[in-house]
Formats: sequence, C-alpha cells, structure tokens
Amino acid sequence: MADLLSLDARTAELPALGETGWGAAPDRDAIRKIWKFRNFSEAWGFMARAALVAEKLNHHPEWTNRFNVVDVTLITHDCGGLSALDTEMARRFDKLAGEAEVQRDHSEPVSCLCQIKAKGIA
Repeated sequence: MADLLSLDARTAELPALGETGWGAAPDRDAIRKIWKFRNFSEAWGFMARAALVAEKLNHHPEWTNRFNVVDVTLITHDCGGLSALDTEMARRFDKLAGEAEVQRDHSEPVSCLCQIKAKGIA
C-alpha cells in the first residue's frame, strides 16, 4: 500500500508540476491535467504510451478522451489521496505528451476539436 505524500514532499514536488499545468482536482486529494492534441490519433497515441507506463508502475489513471482531448486525474485509491506514484506518473506523462496544448484553467468547459469545428470556430 502506498503512503500519502508528506507535507515536505508536497511542498517539494507540487509547485513544479503546477508549472506544467497539473492542478488540484476539486474536492479530492488528487491532481488533474487536460491536454489538447492536434488530432485524435495523437491523443490516442499518448494514451497508448501512457497505458504502458501505468502498467509498468501498476498504477492507473482516471482519464477520459474526447477526440483530441485527454483529461487525466491522478490519485492513489488505496491510500485515499496523492502518493509518490501520482507525482512520478505525472512527470512521465508530461514527457510523453510532447508539444500538446495544456488547458490550465480547469473551470472552463473542455471542448474537443470536433465540437469547435461544428460551431464553425476552427
């Protein structure tokens, strides 16, 4: 069983993750990040590579995919909050995502590319 991140570990690790777009998940001891890729294929490729990391770490994300958007929440369920597994996975996912756009404001609705095209914005 993993242990919750200590206050010292949170102070050391979370600010750097915040700079890359990871933010606190509402009402949970978890972190969340939303990537927008150029297309569905890039989003799916990221998820496939991320799935291999998850299997290797035996730690699996909560995530959704809509066309080019991948929304990831990391939490360690067996300890009920953030653990070192989550911060390690976040760093690895950041490397895999490459140049994907990051939606930093998690309060705004997430629109995938197909929704934007349907509205005639893109």
